[in-house]
Amino acid sequence: MNKPVLVVMAAGMGSRYGGMKQIDPVGPNGQVIMDYSLYDARRAGFETVIFVIKHEIEDAFKAAIGDRVAKAMNVKYAFQQLDELPAGVAVPEGRVKPWGTAHAVFCAREAIDGAPFAVVNADDYYGKAAFKVIYDQLAATTDPHAYCMVGYELGKTVTENGSVARGICQVNANGYLEEVIERTHIETYPGGIRYLENGIYTDVSPDTIVSMNMWGFMPSFLDELEGRFSAFLKEALKTNPLKCEFFLPLPITQLIQEKKATFRVLSSPDRWFGVTYAADKPMVVNALKAMTDAGKYPDGLWK
Repeated sequence: MNKPVLVVMAAGMGSRYGGMKQIDPVGPNGQVIMDYSLYDARRAGFETVIFVIKHEIEDAFKAAIGDRVAKAMNVKYAFQQLDELPAGVAVPEGRVKPWGTAHAVFCAREAIDGAPFAVVNADDYYGKAAFKVIYDQLAATTDPHAYCMVGYELGKTVTENGSVARGICQVNANGYLEEVIERTHIETYPGGIRYLENGIYTDVSPDTIVSMNMWGFMPSFLDELEGRFSAFLKEALKTNPLKCEFFLPLPITQLIQEKKATFRVLSSPDRWFGVTYAADKPMVVNALKAMTDAGKYPDGLWK
């Protein structure tokens, strides 16, 4: 079996943050968040990384990170373009919005080339432990329909600078995922953490497991994507042609409900870091500097 590869979803432009935050320096020597994730991934065993980007940012992306990482890893590129669609489907007139995270993986299918693969966001810091557990799980898996994810405690993923969207995970007693429920407005407040839905606030425990888009798949997942994407578009384009999105939790939940796959929920003790809002950046900068000062990362990473 091929060694696991890493797919990094980097096509988004960070609308709430106000720029191409994937290549915004946050480390002591100008490193971006992705540098730390890729450094941790390489230490965990990943030798190949596939960046899913847009053609429009290709040159800037390669100059900011791709060319540097290529000195330590085998780098491939896949392009998440609007017209990369299943046969027989056309881009609706006026559509500019990307098709979502599951579409990003769909666009990387040729570059993955039959290998087990992990999927992560470009602008999230996941921590060393997460990459190690997901690599080891993928490398040891022989069941073609046994997938996995790394779950985080909600309290380790929120920001004080605004609301966030998180996938709340329902996990059974055996440690397998049963469902991902998207909550698009989760916020901290003096009494704890709560989410807003239909005008009603509901408290949620800080140790609730959430998905931060760190998934592990066997190649069989790609066989499922095209048909499920086609089925999604058939219905969604009727009602919301300009804004509908095909997110990973949808095909994942479908596979679980149809009992066609299992998802083991792996855990990490690390805190997740991300720059959802511009005001989050100083906290991330300080955290990465502290980890560097403590010897968890070398100053130059790729030197």
